[in-house]
Amino acid sequence: MIKRIAQTAGFTGLLAALLLTLLQSFWVSPLILQAETYENSAPAAVEVHEHTAGAVAAHSHDAEAWEPEDGWQRVLSTTGGNLVVAVGFALMLAGLYTLRAPTKTSQGLLWGLAGYATFVLAPTLGLPPELPGTAAADLAQRQIWWIGTAASTAAGIALIVFSRHWLMKVLGVAILAVPHVIGAPQPEVHSMLAPQALESQFKIASQLTNVAFWLALGLVSAWLFRRKSDSQYHA
Repeated sequence: MIKRIAQTAGFTGLLAALLLTLLQSFWVSPLILQAETYENSAPAAVEVHEHTAGAVAAHSHDAEAWEPEDGWQRVLSTTGGNLVVAVGFALMLAGLYTLRAPTKTSQGLLWGLAGYATFVLAPTLGLPPELPGTAAADLAQRQIWWIGTAASTAAGIALIVFSRHWLMKVLGVAILAVPHVIGAPQPEVHSMLAPQALESQFKIASQLTNVAFWLALGLVSAWLFRRKSDSQYHA
């Protein structure tokens, strides 16, 4: 069983990571590079959407911090990060399959959509993806809210899908709503250096690339897990 989970996660993570890197390289990364030109330009380019008395959005950067250079360094670091994340999520899916194995490969798409809703869609309703040079709330507070939102979404979806009693399904809906009722931490001033149009393109690109990533993750993992199961059964 452990070997089946590891093999499923390894191959699935590799394929999904390569797909995500490819999509990011052609769609997401160019938008980030474009935003960095605004970040490195004069501070007069700041676009403020909400003002508070005497408050100024601070965009400070550590000059000593290492960043990958454009080109192979950025692509390699992105691929490595995507691979670690993809294998981790694939391990999670393969582990869940041992509890409720997909009866057909297409069910992997539903697992992928559930993963997308849990780890991407629900958290970005309060904390949307941000381009460089965008004001943000305290990192620790955002991380706590993100983890709580993902956990609440996973629990809510599980209750809605797998519970048979309607009260449990209602409880699942309530759990889904809790983090959004509380609200995500927000900066004192909402400001960004890049134009609004560029930010909108970035949000759309981020969502669509993550949808493709999670659908591939679910479909490939379900296919590999069932294939390993069938081969062991016939053996």
